[in-house]
Amino acid sequence: MDLTFATDIAAQWLDNAQTDLTRYVIFAIGVWLVLWIVLAGVLRGRKIRDTSPPARQLALEFLVSIRSILIFSTVGLITFMLERFGFLPGPQIAAGWGPVWFWTCLALMIVAHDAYFYWVHRLMHDPRLFRMFHRRHHKSMNPSPFTAYSFDLGEAAAMAVFVPLWVFLVPTPWGVTGLFMLHQIVRNTLGHSGYELMPARADGRPMFDFLTTTTHHDLHHAQAGWNYGLYFTWWDRIMGTEHPDYHARFAQAVRKPLLPKAAPALNSTV
Repeated sequence: MDLTFATDIAAQWLDNAQTDLTRYVIFAIGVWLVLWIVLAGVLRGRKIRDTSPPARQLALEFLVSIRSILIFSTVGLITFMLERFGFLPGPQIAAGWGPVWFWTCLALMIVAHDAYFYWVHRLMHDPRLFRMFHRRHHKSMNPSPFTAYSFDLGEAAAMAVFVPLWVFLVPTPWGVTGLFMLHQIVRNTLGHSGYELMPARADGRPMFDFLTTTTHHDLHHAQAGWNYGLYFTWWDRIMGTEHPDYHARFAQAVRKPLLPKAAPALNSTV
């Protein structure tokens, strides 16, 4: 390996790390700041749990997530190496396929990632694999936005492999990959936010019932044998792994008023 190539690899790794770290910091801190601090009073009726995790948990989740980002950056070098040696023509080919393929590819990538996540996630819950791959994430029984990337080493690697695998198999513009990663971190931090923000129908069911909600994933952290899906509820329903009380819990969360009325003050006599 010559010095120029080694320098290029190092520069690419640093660029990967900076990009992933920036996304995580903006959205994890941003969601926490907006929902837990700025709008905490306004949204207290939408908080799923009565308690909040301690500051120590948030700090540990943040540090573990930084470790995961370093793993993401390393696995991300696969695409750099493939492209460098001419084994990844897909992005250049797809760049000339126009906007219809661009948006179709983004939708397909999100749907494919949801399927990948469901089955890998469910596999990691096998008792033979759980301790090594997924235990760290479930130490956050009461999750926060910082939980998004709080992974064991094996889980971080398994989650990172999807993008190189997808772009190798499917001609994908690099812009699609960037938007996919943006969508992923937004849904991930909101799904761990502890506040139910999804709109509901008059009967209390989710208005967009094919999408997972914060309540959906919060139940997974509370009772780990249910709700393995990431973006959509399809696989949980097909495979019978959706929590039986999910809709009742969601209705309970959204039917609480945003601003609960304060108890009336007792009249005092002099």
